[in-house]
Amino acid sequence: MSLKQHTEELKQLIDQRHIQFVETEGPIDKKDHSFFDKVKKETKPMFNLNNTWRDEAETFVKNRKAKVHPNQVKSTHENIEMIILHSYYLDIHRKRFKELFQSAHYVLDMILDDLNK
Repeated sequence: MSLKQHTEELKQLIDQRHIQFVETEGPIDKKDHSFFDKVKKETKPMFNLNNTWRDEAETFVKNRKAKVHPNQVKSTHENIEMIILHSYYLDIHRKRFKELFQSAHYVLDMILDDLNK
């Protein structure tokens, strides 16, 4: 798969995580081992996609093919990790979650714009 496909998949992923965050009633018991195992199993492919995207995006940006700065790729990767985790544990304020979500979308959209040129 290409960087474009991975970027589009990540956008869909964070959209799904946002919906889960908004629609799930919390708080979640962080000591529930069965819930932890469920989260670990469900998030593994999400983290793998995010890591693959980061590696591809860093290469793309380092080759000066994008307006995005390498630090933005790193920050977006970290923000998406937080979005994934907080969508399960609901241990963050809605405003902060929305900021992470909007920031990640902004950078993903900028990369898609550069890829489409």
